[in-house]
Amino acid sequence: MVENDGTENDTVEKATLLLVDDDQDFLNALAPAMRKRGFLVSLANSAESAFELAKNDPPEFAVVDLKMSGNSGLVLVRQLASLNAGTRIVVLTGFASVTTAVEAIKLGATHYLAKPVDADEIVAAFEKQTGDDEVELASNPLPIERLEWEHIHRVLAEHDGNISATARSLNMHRRTLQRKLNKHPSSYTK
Repeated sequence: MVENDGTENDTVEKATLLLVDDDQDFLNALAPAMRKRGFLVSLANSAESAFELAKNDPPEFAVVDLKMSGNSGLVLVRQLASLNAGTRIVVLTGFASVTTAVEAIKLGATHYLAKPVDADEIVAAFEKQTGDDEVELASNPLPIERLEWEHIHRVLAEHDGNISATARSLNMHRRTLQRKLNKHPSSYTK
């Protein structure tokens, strides 16, 4: 699905922005907000359709959801970065973890934000050039269940989202892995 703001005749060239999320309501809310901030917006509801759009015209900016049906947002981040290393990519997720944040940055993302977010936070993330050395450090170690969840997601990213390959690598039954992946990390206490 592609949508733009229909202002091709503007004398001021707008920065191109690709919004990718399988939540259509989220896209419908975010797109107008980003248009108001001066972006020429295209929409995709899967990593696969987003990559097809980007192959023809790589965007200057992209907002990519991490967890979608089909390829994950991490796969798309790598693909977008391979098309244009200058694309500023912000990864959004409702399943924030250290592992996936690190992998997203390694693969070419500019920044990583946990949902819910608003348009101003996304624009600020696009502009971010360096890390924040004032960020609050956790005083308690993560529980073992959370560490396991993050390890599984790191191995999943190493296998480009392939569940079968990840299960083999972890020496785990595929159904067990799927059950662990479906368990929301917020159920683990911090």
